Amino acid sequence: MKKEVTVQAKTVEEAVAEGAVQLGTDKSGVIYEVIEEAKKGFLGMGSAPAKVKVTYVMKPLEAARNFVETLIADLELDAQVVIHDDGNGEALMEIVGPDASALIGHHGDTLDAFQYLVNLAANKKETDERKYTRISVDIENYREKREQALRALADRMAAKVKKNGRSITLEPMNAYERRIIHAQVQTIDGVSTSSVGPEGNRRVVIYTEGSEKPTEESVAKSEHDSSRRDRRNQKNSRQKKAPRQKTEEQSSRETTYKRPANAPRPQPRKIEKAKDLDAYFAKLKEFSSNNPN
Repeated sequence: MKKEVTVQAKTVEEAVAEGAVQLGTDKSGVIYEVIEEAKKGFLGMGSAPAKVKVTYVMKPLEAARNFVETLIADLELDAQVVIHDDGNGEALMEIVGPDASALIGHHGDTLDAFQYLVNLAANKKETDERKYTRISVDIENYREKREQALRALADRMAAKVKKNGRSITLEPMNAYERRIIHAQVQTIDGVSTSSVGPEGNRRVVIYTEGSEKPTEESVAKSEHDSSRRDRRNQKNSRQKKAPRQKTEEQSSRETTYKRPANAPRPQPRKIEKAKDLDAYFAKLKEFSSNNPN
């Protein structure tokens, strides 16, 4: 990454010095291009200042810091950048502050994308002398916590495979996380690992040693069979529960409507007036005509 300014001054040297000050460095750290030479003129008439384009090519870590601080400011996050440089072409960048966790994302997806962009900004080729610098980005010690969680996951799944004798396919992971799973399982006897699937959806399969190495087709078939088995088990479970629920409902109805054996029969309503009797027979006749059986 580079920064440029165009400066006018009485001489080229003065323009370069002024440009370096504006770029926050000294003359030795910049390169320049003379656009127009200074003109003295005659008796002060027709004179013109020198016009120079001054360029400062940032070092990788400077470019990375500038990129991240600009991004944090644009996102209005309360966070700061701390860089640890080992001097051997590798560095660790830590993002700290109350809003730093917003850059982690689900299982570190946002953090991985962020790290990729940081390395692009740091290693943009501006001059042939510039050396590649690898920058690892971490937020709230997420990398170490995630590694511990993945190793624990590998241990649990390996134990399950050894117990059941069936392979287990983990969720899609990036290359860095898959390497952690592979390395951890290698320390456990009786199980092995393999990666299947296209890049971007690549997954680790843990299987018993001595069995056939899993392929993408065998994993897909196994998942399909497992899905069918689960649906069949759910259907059988519903069928087993249905009769029992019906029996309970029937029992509930019997308890609700059955008259106890020792209870007296209810007395019929006393018809006190003749019009009540006429109305009663009229309804009975209507019911009979509507229900001939």
